[in-house]
Amino acid sequence: MTDTTFTTILSEAPTTPDADFAATLSFNAPAEAVFEALTTPSGIARWWTSWTSINGSGLAGGELTLAGGGDPLVLRVDEAERPSVVRWTPLRSPLPDWVGTTITIDISPNESGGSRLHFRHAGLTPQLECFDLCSNHWGVYLARLVEYINAGKGYSVGGQR
Repeated sequence: MTDTTFTTILSEAPTTPDADFAATLSFNAPAEAVFEALTTPSGIARWWTSWTSINGSGLAGGELTLAGGGDPLVLRVDEAERPSVVRWTPLRSPLPDWVGTTITIDISPNESGGSRLHFRHAGLTPQLECFDLCSNHWGVYLARLVEYINAGKGYSVGGQR
């Protein structure tokens, strides 16, 4: 049975202005497969589908540039420890609220032989203008990550299956 569970958990009550967006996801695949989907341009293109080009290095010290017609999203890869941690800092973004935030992804094995992902976008809080839009979009993209890893249903750059 495929577990495509996607649960969003805010670190504090949603009405708290400093509660970061956070989510926990479960995968049937091992942590290594999830790590690859988060650290390679081809992997990212399979779930984060609003970009027409994704390039750069997803390794620690690298930068990823996600472009899609307007201002690109440039992520500095602060940490990429195989297969357990990925941490990005947005350096440039079409959404100014993202600059200065940090996206941390912790991946661990789960009891069924698959893996669990804990996602936190630190600084993406309800007090920001983009919080509702951004948290809704993260929900969609993270659900697509689960679909890609668990069912092999990914997208190509530009959002086509």
